[in-house]
Amino acid sequence: MVQNISAEEALTKLKNGNKLYLNAKTPIGNISQQIRLKTKEFGQHPYAIIITCSDSRVIPESIFSAGIGDLFVIRVAGNVIDDHQLGSIEYAADHLGCRLVLVLGHTFCGAVNAAIHHDPDGYIKFITDEIGLAIGDETDDYEACCLNIKRSVSLIEENIDIQHMEEDDGLRVMGAIYHIENGNVEYII
Repeated sequence: MVQNISAEEALTKLKNGNKLYLNAKTPIGNISQQIRLKTKEFGQHPYAIIITCSDSRVIPESIFSAGIGDLFVIRVAGNVIDDHQLGSIEYAADHLGCRLVLVLGHTFCGAVNAAIHHDPDGYIKFITDEIGLAIGDETDDYEACCLNIKRSVSLIEENIDIQHMEEDDGLRVMGAIYHIENGNVEYII
């Protein structure tokens, strides 16, 4: 198993990257041809796993001033967790050595709003039903987003393989909410 930096070092990098992003006029992460060739030759070594929403306003690489090979990003509407996300997390933690898993929700989430105010049909219902389990009767958008993040963190931590990695390998699972109105990331758990 490859091991990158510790969860604490990864969290510091994310926090520092978000500070850079808040004042940036142009993207900061390394997307150069050199880094593309380096990651082709030597593989990827991301320092954090980010599970986030598919919302086009939420761009983890920009939010954390990261470049190619820095983050292992898993995107799904409403940042909900199922077996596919768990498998991706296990892969990145076990095979790529990531020590930090961050569930990154965001303000003004359309999937959370749909779970609160609508009863959609089709495949969207799989997402809103999952969010509904997290939020119960909560009608405040911000509080509902936080509850949804916390449920996703709990689902990750309840997975037996993830628990093993936390205890033996120093893996850390936490949640945060990205404020699309000002670019700030608030760590909630």
